Amino acid sequence: MKHILETLVRISLFVLIILLWSWLLQQQFSKLMEISIIVGGILLVFPIAWLGRKVLDRQPSVNRTAWITALVHYAVVILAGVAVIRAIGTHQDWLGWRLPVPTDIGLVLVIITGGVSLLAVINLAVKGLGAPFAVALSRKLAVDWLYAWTRNPMVLAVLAFGISLGVWFQSLWFVLWVLLLLAPALLFFVKVYEERELEIRFGTSYLEYKSRTPMLFPRRPKG
Repeated sequence: MKHILETLVRISLFVLIILLWSWLLQQQFSKLMEISIIVGGILLVFPIAWLGRKVLDRQPSVNRTAWITALVHYAVVILAGVAVIRAIGTHQDWLGWRLPVPTDIGLVLVIITGGVSLLAVINLAVKGLGAPFAVALSRKLAVDWLYAWTRNPMVLAVLAFGISLGVWFQSLWFVLWVLLLLAPALLFFVKVYEERELEIRFGTSYLEYKSRTPMLFPRRPKG
């Protein structure tokens, strides 16, 4: 019962976040404010991950880690999510450098990478008994299907999806924003915070999984 209530609370909070994102999509901001949101929201992921790691290491217990991780996830989801939403919503203002790629190719890439992202979410739900975006922490260590090839298929798929959007938008600025800002922030978060919290919650099983599975770029599973 306690687990169900916690999940309901997290889902309710995420619904509120979705409503916030929807509201932000409809707002008009000055150029300076837009840049502050799109860049600043991503940059704040770095101190959040670093601070979260410091708090974790003070008392690395499983129950404490679960709650700290939920809070850290919400902070990252809100800030990075707002930045991504505004970046997508204002992509037409990023067309200073156009990519000479047909939009049809970009659309195909968006569909493919979006489908892989969805598969990664399903993979985590089925094999890890969890959900992304702070809705529910995984209760099992997901090591099968996509997670047998890479420890972070969702991060890889999301970054590929972001680049695909930039190609679809024909915006080199958008692609550079994904590669030079969003990607480093997500990878820093994974390396500094997420790997540590998984180590605390799953112990030796995670360390063994980590030793045989690449962090990002897929590799055929051993054995």
